[in-house]
Amino acid sequence: MAHAQALGTHGATMAIFADGRLHLQHGPIDCVIQAWGAAHEVRAAYHQAGESFADLLPTLVRELAQLRTPLGETYPPIICDTAQRMVSATWPHRSRFITPMAAVAGAVADTLLHALVRDRQIEKAYVNDGGDIALHLAPGTSIDVGIAADPNNAWLNGQCRVHAHDAIRGVATSGWQGRSQSLGIADAVTVLADCAANADAAATMIANAVNVDHRVIQRLPAHRVKHDSDLGEQLVTLAVGALPQHEIDLALDQGLMYANDLFDRGLIQGACLHLQGHVRICGLTQHHAAVTPSLQHLQYHSTGLFDRGLSS
Repeated sequence: MAHAQALGTHGATMAIFADGRLHLQHGPIDCVIQAWGAAHEVRAAYHQAGESFADLLPTLVRELAQLRTPLGETYPPIICDTAQRMVSATWPHRSRFITPMAAVAGAVADTLLHALVRDRQIEKAYVNDGGDIALHLAPGTSIDVGIAADPNNAWLNGQCRVHAHDAIRGVATSGWQGRSQSLGIADAVTVLADCAANADAAATMIANAVNVDHRVIQRLPAHRVKHDSDLGEQLVTLAVGALPQHEIDLALDQGLMYANDLFDRGLIQGACLHLQGHVRICGLTQHHAAVTPSLQHLQYHSTGLFDRGLSS
């Protein structure tokens, strides 16, 4: 990898991998970006993404108190674009406990993708923010999203091919073993949606809904696990032992019920829910035929999902 270049004065850096991908890093934000097109267009696109990234984190931090506040009946007064994406993505889920932070990774990916392709001739591109992925696809193009069942295992279980004509521009995964805290017990819930922020929020909430109470599940209040957690007193999952089959089925069916509701409301394009070797898929019935081409590949090649990579 090339030597990292400082962006601005706040600590953000950018570098180009040997394979041509762009790496942007600042504090907890770690993004890998790839664009396809003429060399000069890709260089210009990477420069635009870097410029946008330079003050992205400091801008979010200025609104962090509001972004960590659970949503209620009043739409929060948010200023910056990324924060607005976070609130917009989480607002439809406000009947349950949620804060805008549930969509932060996806919203960052969307913001950077918008900057990347603005006024550029780019065939296709992605921004991968820790597994939450924003996609750009020009007409006639497609991209493969690598998937794996276990977030602690680098092996890919399959891939999902997303075409330009699909209504999918974001992919996100959530689960109790991921980098963020979860109220549920799903090993992994992967969601496909019209943008990464919407996929991120939905994956979080579906993963929360995959849940049961059982003695083999260990939980603690979120703030005792992470002192500055936006989840406060909410119980988050620390460990999940082997569950009886009927408890696995109950947990997955509850998550699937929530996923189906989101699909029917047009908030997601599809989802795959995984728990202890068992799976539920939303979006593969005749009623959901619009997303079948993108999700059938997951059904035949994967028993659970966790985003790891993309290819052309």
